[in-house]
Amino acid sequence: MTRPLTVLATLLAVFLAPAPSWAQGLDYVKEHYTKYEYRIPMRDGTKLFTAVYVPKDTSQKWPFMLNRTPYGVGPYGTEKFRNDLGPSDLFGKSGYIFVYQDVRGRTMSEGTHVNMRPHIPAKSQDQFDESSDTYDTIEWLLKNVPGHNGKVGQWGISYPGFYTTCGMIDAHPALVAASPQAPISDWFVGDDFHHNGCLFLPHCFNFMSSFGKPREGPSTGRRGERFDHGMPDGYRFFLEMGPLANADAKYFKGSVAFWNEALKHPNYDEFWQSRNIRPHIKNIKPAVMTVGGFFDAENLFGAVETFKAADKDSGSNKQNFLVMGPWLHGGWSRGDCASLGDIQFGQKTGVYYREQLEFPFFEALLKGKGDVKLPKASIFETGTNQWRKYAAWPPAEAKAQPIYLHPGEKLAFEPPVTSDKNKPGYDEYLADPNKPVPSTEKITVAMPGDYMIHDQRFASKRPDVLTYTSPVLQEDLRLAGPVEVELHVATSGTDADFVVKLIDVYPDDAADPEPNPAGVKMGGYQMLVRGEPFRGKFRNGFSKPEPFAPNEPTVIKFAMPDVGHCFRSGHRVMIQVQSSWFPLVDRNPQTFCDINTAKEGDFVKATQRVYHTPEKASKVTVRVVK
Repeated sequence: MTRPLTVLATLLAVFLAPAPSWAQGLDYVKEHYTKYEYRIPMRDGTKLFTAVYVPKDTSQKWPFMLNRTPYGVGPYGTEKFRNDLGPSDLFGKSGYIFVYQDVRGRTMSEGTHVNMRPHIPAKSQDQFDESSDTYDTIEWLLKNVPGHNGKVGQWGISYPGFYTTCGMIDAHPALVAASPQAPISDWFVGDDFHHNGCLFLPHCFNFMSSFGKPREGPSTGRRGERFDHGMPDGYRFFLEMGPLANADAKYFKGSVAFWNEALKHPNYDEFWQSRNIRPHIKNIKPAVMTVGGFFDAENLFGAVETFKAADKDSGSNKQNFLVMGPWLHGGWSRGDCASLGDIQFGQKTGVYYREQLEFPFFEALLKGKGDVKLPKASIFETGTNQWRKYAAWPPAEAKAQPIYLHPGEKLAFEPPVTSDKNKPGYDEYLADPNKPVPSTEKITVAMPGDYMIHDQRFASKRPDVLTYTSPVLQEDLRLAGPVEVELHVATSGTDADFVVKLIDVYPDDAADPEPNPAGVKMGGYQMLVRGEPFRGKFRNGFSKPEPFAPNEPTVIKFAMPDVGHCFRSGHRVMIQVQSSWFPLVDRNPQTFCDINTAKEGDFVKATQRVYHTPEKASKVTVRVVK
């Protein structure tokens, strides 16, 4: 949910990070801006701490740029300045009135913080939510801060991206431009802490161990210290922790309220549904540019879903745009982004985004400098490593193409047509929750920010991972849009997870990157393009878990987040199927139960079967563009 400083700090870094490399610099900010601090009253009387940086140049009137955050707007004190202002250095040098606000119950603001505070449609005058707090803030700024031109833009990454989404719902008329970036949208189905009902264990544990600590009242101090795991190996730490209930018993001891609250809701009930902002993203008035990364370990789902929701029901507002690049969480806001992990992109994708997309968007809408000339979707296609412009997302021209699992660990674009009576018609593996498949080769206690692009050769060697590979591609295979999974499976247990990974296999003679201080070998590299888990008991709905009938074939269908990738000619397509992805995903006991309160004895081995017959044709469907 924040900017990574190191692998360990991936979950916590936006509010702990030093100034980005693109910062204007402290001296510049002091020379060109005057800082004010206000406590802005909301409609219920709660006062929110707000830092406002106003240009010293009074020769013209300036628009507002608003950022609402739970991570602190410090440094605090009118004589203490931020090193940087705005989404990038371009903004501080161009001139805006920058507004940074602590949301309710965080840092120096009054009130009580509620994680993913539910939106209240058709609010009464005495009701409030994040949408109304944004409205009230803008109304106060317009009346009390001089020198503005009456226009407001809002932006934010991750949790601040969620607050930006809330701000554009029932928006103040002065809010004319909004950019939710990696916004949280749904914490059970696809963002941050859960994917298809599976808990992303190190992400939730590490983040909430600090962020979830209580405060006694407004304070400039950070809440909670980073959790000390006592060892560098997260696989070992979380395995030795045992069942999820042990997290509080051994470590938190009641100090992290949201952890315990979340674990009381193992299914998609009202607690989680009320925190799903997607149904409320409609009739949006401001122009919107949603930004996300195809390799964002935290909120890829939120970015795509926020755009789609706004695009579906924005009334007459046609200024709804999507930008997706080859980035990890928040990567577009800093650095060149010319590579990620072992993968090179051949150009400075971050610089292009900041200079050619983000800055012109706000300049046009808030200052009238030119027109907004964005396509509906600006998509960086990995593989070919180039920006693509689409009139819709997913592209209307993208055609569904199933890729079928076949016997002999093969993939094909044609379905199985015959069944060999002498063969079982399925592949199987023994899944042991006490010896789960590792999610990464890295030794880390965190969720690696770049795990979504990691080499998967280590997993291919596991007997509890099924690996299916296509012949060498004779021409490019360009994918744009969602990836849909249909697996015909059976388990000897009563519950099971199924993790599906779409992988780009490089030729054996692929050139190594230059320079290459780590000695990476790209020949045969298995680049993860998309991977997603699914908790089998939710196959008929996230609100009504159902056990498997042991050894009885059944169907699992789910969608993986969108991709923008080209499998080049000479490469191969690979699909892997497995039943654990640890510690990234919590362990499924493979016994039907409330996993959040499971006991040691509930964790059992199970034989998993994946079918590939004409009657039970397992497949992954992609969207292909020519």
